[in-house]
Amino acid sequence: MKTKMILASSNSHKLREFREILEPLGCEVVSQKEAGIDVDPDETGSTFEENSAIKARAVYEIAKCAVISDDSGLEVDALGGEPGVYSARYGGTRDDRRHNELVLEKLSGVPDEKRTARFIAAITYIDEKGEEFCFVGKFEGRIGYCERGKNGFGYDPIFMVGDISSAEMTPDEKNAVSHRGKALRLLAEHIMKNIPEENDA
Repeated sequence: MKTKMILASSNSHKLREFREILEPLGCEVVSQKEAGIDVDPDETGSTFEENSAIKARAVYEIAKCAVISDDSGLEVDALGGEPGVYSARYGGTRDDRRHNELVLEKLSGVPDEKRTARFIAAITYIDEKGEEFCFVGKFEGRIGYCERGKNGFGYDPIFMVGDISSAEMTPDEKNAVSHRGKALRLLAEHIMKNIPEENDA
């Protein structure tokens, strides 16, 4: 029996990553747009976990079926954790290129050892019964000095892991180590432990 779940997003990059990991487990993942749900709640939380839950609850209230949502972003130590929960609208814009330029500008003159950073993803899962779970993944690296690579999106071109940027990784390489990949695998473990019991009922 397939478990259908709605992703509280219409972001095609996120939808692909969720499907790659969850569909082999027998889960059918559809975007909220595909499910005919048009809701865009204000993300008023102060943490990734809070914002992820806000989005998942808004869709669950309408759909009353399994829902998954994530909130993710970049934390740069030398910037006191910025951009953090404001990653998608850093500097008052939603322009990825401008976000990257702003981070690089703020880190001008900062040496390698102080350019440490991490991506964080918080995934909220609300099951058919309305029970809520949260899974968090982190991806450690540092901020480079220019944009590199074409494979990623967001801050990937300036996020360095060893000698390459996240945007220079293949999708499989990135999924194996990324924040969202780690959080998704924790979610997958939870689903694998619980789906058989539901199917046997």
